[in-house]
Amino acid sequence: MQTIFEAIGGSEGLTRLAGAWHARVMADEVVSHAFSHGFHPQHTERLAAYWVEALGGPKAYSEGLGNETTVVRMHSGNGLHEEMDQRAIACFDQALEDIGLARDERLWRVLHDYFAWATTTTMARYHRSPDDVPDAMDIPKWSWDGLVPRA
Repeated sequence: MQTIFEAIGGSEGLTRLAGAWHARVMADEVVSHAFSHGFHPQHTERLAAYWVEALGGPKAYSEGLGNETTVVRMHSGNGLHEEMDQRAIACFDQALEDIGLARDERLWRVLHDYFAWATTTTMARYHRSPDDVPDAMDIPKWSWDGLVPRA
C-alpha cells in the first residue's frame, strides 16, 4: 500500500499544499497574527519537508533542519489559541481544495485528520512556555490508520 506521502504526489505535492496553506493563513485575519513577527524565508519548503517526514517520506527535516522539539518550541509559549487553531484547520481544508485534493475523499480525510491532530495536540500542548517542551522528540508519523505508535 502506498504511503500518504506517495498518494499526495511526494515532495512536490506536499510543497504545493504547504504553499496553498501558507497563502490561506496569510489572508486570514486571525491566523496571520501567528506570522506577524516574521517567519523563515523558506517557511513553505521547511513546512513541506516536515510534512514529508510525518507522512511517510524521507527524513529530510530531521536530517537537516531539526526535530519535533525544534518545531514544537517554535509553536509554544503563546497561550491558548483555540480559535486560531480552528481557523488554521479550516485554511488547511481550503488549501486541500485549492490543490485539487477534495475529489479524493480518503486522502482528504487522512490529511485533514493529521493536520487537525497536530494543530490541536502537539503544537498546542505547551502553551505556557517553549521551555516546557522536552528535548530530543522525534517527528510523529501518520499513516492511513492515524498516528503510528512509537517503536
